Amino acid sequence: MASQPIHYPWYKKEDTDAFFALFQNNIANFVIIAITLLGMGFPASIVFGQVLPGAAVAVMFGNFYYAWSASRLARKENRADVTALSYGISTPVMFVFLFGVLLPAKTLTGDAELAWKIAVAACFISGLIEVIISLVGNWVQKHLPRAAMLGAVAGVALTFIAGEMLFKTLEMPVIGLLVLAIILVGLVARVALPFNIPASLFAIIIGTALAYLIGASDSSKITDAFTHFGFYPILPGLAWFEGLGLLFTIGVALLTVILPITLYNAIETMNNVEAMEAAGDKYDVRECQAVDGVGTMLGAVFGGLFPTTVYIATVGAKWMNAGRGYSLLNGAVYFLATLFGLIAFLAALIPVSVVAPILVFVGMSMIATAFQTNDTRYYPAVALAMLPYFANYVMTRFNRGAGDVVSGISEGIVVLGQGAMFTAILFGAMAVSVIDRQFRRATLFAVIAAGLSFIGLMHAPKLGIHAAPDFVYGYLTMAVFFAWFAWKEARGTL
Repeated sequence: MASQPIHYPWYKKEDTDAFFALFQNNIANFVIIAITLLGMGFPASIVFGQVLPGAAVAVMFGNFYYAWSASRLARKENRADVTALSYGISTPVMFVFLFGVLLPAKTLTGDAELAWKIAVAACFISGLIEVIISLVGNWVQKHLPRAAMLGAVAGVALTFIAGEMLFKTLEMPVIGLLVLAIILVGLVARVALPFNIPASLFAIIIGTALAYLIGASDSSKITDAFTHFGFYPILPGLAWFEGLGLLFTIGVALLTVILPITLYNAIETMNNVEAMEAAGDKYDVRECQAVDGVGTMLGAVFGGLFPTTVYIATVGAKWMNAGRGYSLLNGAVYFLATLFGLIAFLAALIPVSVVAPILVFVGMSMIATAFQTNDTRYYPAVALAMLPYFANYVMTRFNRGAGDVVSGISEGIVVLGQGAMFTAILFGAMAVSVIDRQFRRATLFAVIAAGLSFIGLMHAPKLGIHAAPDFVYGYLTMAVFFAWFAWKEARGTL
């Protein structure tokens, strides 16, 4: 007898926690984008009338699609505990587009509008490249060890999310530590909070109210935020098309930035889909990469500048027992918030130290998942894959000044941070192969690392031929060493 079809709710209480976690991740990026662009001299008409609406369209498209995808999976497997994939703008990719694409374009042209058009075209090209990459996404996922991929994501979670947000938590100790306590009790221990209010919402209400009561937040910022209220129609345009001509002429050098960061974005999606499968929900990585590419191109058509990805917060949402409702609500809220200029107002109203502990939890859940879903013998591989992101964190935060900042510590920090995603995955993959005594695979991964170093995707500031020669020779030496053990194993003398 066939089982009864399950009821997969449009929204449930747990979606509220996941919504705030994802919403705060994305709103932080939106606010950084706005502040940075205004600081670079871009007019508010472009920032609030083009860039943020375009980003909102991309976020809305992806969130709605993945909510539908979750319902499709729920029907297929006849279960109601499916969690939709989180979707948004990757923080590392955002910084690269801001300072590696947009700023150089403005320097080249001396014109804010032309620079914006070049960056929009670059975003569109990035989305197109990711759609092409999606054709081999399943193959790559099948041949890369889970410990390597999840270890790389855990490295991002430890540094850019849990670590960075813990710093922010302690900027207002009285507020941040109380909110952290609420998150630990409500989300980690899963203890019911007063009136059964979802933990994230309870934390934001209590934390924000206390911040204003003790004078930890400046109420004048709220008044300033009202100046951005208005109606910003979200309309498609041809800026991306006009920018293509500029990109392939005066901005052609920017293509050396676009290709590697798009590869990074595609791998980030692959890693996060893998993490979600480990947590219990299996999605097609090839479909997800294609959706991310289409969402990126769609955002560019509406004036957006930033590639989108399946977000690292996905596993955190799974831990919260969220469904599809948080994704639907996130897409709708971002559309409305951008349409009426509410982003700046919300960012001014809620202190960073109030939302930071929620993101600490997201990072904690991702790190825990990387270990929990792998056999204990692979723990060293997970740990090794996490390490390059310590260097990458320094590279991102200090940008071109990183070399000077760490000169008295180690020269290896800078080169380890360059192409950290590729380094992390290949370090982890070699470690897994050696643990399993598959020395031929370890040899292959070492040769791939040498190849990526040769063209500058790893350990080099930019693409080029023979870009990191010392690392090419180093990885080839590793390959020879592994090959020797593979030969001994083939002879039965190992």
